[in-house]
Amino acid sequence: MLAAATVCLCWSQPVQPKLVDCHVHHNGSNEFLEKLVAKLVPLQGMAMLITAPKDLESVTAFMKTHPDRLIGLGEIQLDSPNALAEIDRFHHAGFRGLGEMTKPQYSYDDRRYWPIYERAEKYGMIILFHTGIVNRTNPQIAADVSSDRMRVSTLDLIARRFPKLTIIGAHLGNPDYAWAAEIGRWNPNVYYDVSGTTLIKKQPDYTFFKSVFWWTSVAGPHTPKSGASAFEKLVFGSDVFEGDLDELDRELNRYHHMLDACGVPAEAQANIFGGTLWRILNR
Repeated sequence: MLAAATVCLCWSQPVQPKLVDCHVHHNGSNEFLEKLVAKLVPLQGMAMLITAPKDLESVTAFMKTHPDRLIGLGEIQLDSPNALAEIDRFHHAGFRGLGEMTKPQYSYDDRRYWPIYERAEKYGMIILFHTGIVNRTNPQIAADVSSDRMRVSTLDLIARRFPKLTIIGAHLGNPDYAWAAEIGRWNPNVYYDVSGTTLIKKQPDYTFFKSVFWWTSVAGPHTPKSGASAFEKLVFGSDVFEGDLDELDRELNRYHHMLDACGVPAEAQANIFGGTLWRILNR
């Protein structure tokens, strides 16, 4: 186990980045890390790097040399008997969150997982959850995997039970977008990225999202008061995996086109691309 006193990454970033990517999968290669940092520099960006336990030491050492570009997310398995110990290990190494939670044996909001969320809340860690439909890379192999256990609606109880826990639902609950938005509307600790296929299949009519994030400036007895754009429940996530850094560029382009098509103001877009996560990381 890494010793906290020798590896802990101190969080004291003086300059706000223009971009914070909440969803980048490390492929285990140091070459990938070098390329990722090179990609982020001209974007004035940071990436929240999803890191497997086996890569913790090498990634921690690399992040210490690039503290203005990389933030650690510890990859744990919800059903692992070692989950709590792994959370402790990532926390002591200076990681700011956990994720991407995926393929649980029970629904995300099952009480069996509550000790994990309690530990993350105690440490002030962000949790990134896969939500909605999940891929099936080898249909010839039997698997105990159910998208129903990962429905975005399962985040509602977690958000209410652990109000100091910041939750990011990856993929906006694809295809349960309306459920995702409404859960975000009522839970100030819930945000979403729109990575994956959503911005591809919705490209013919990006204004669709105005019907999902509908409550900007709406005053009513059953609408939480907020002066922010409803679209600010979104944060940027690319879902880069297997080293495909071109997906970061593609996803940036899709986000920009969707937000512009929906008339999202520049100030709100700045929060979506970086400001919101920056404030969460620095509070």
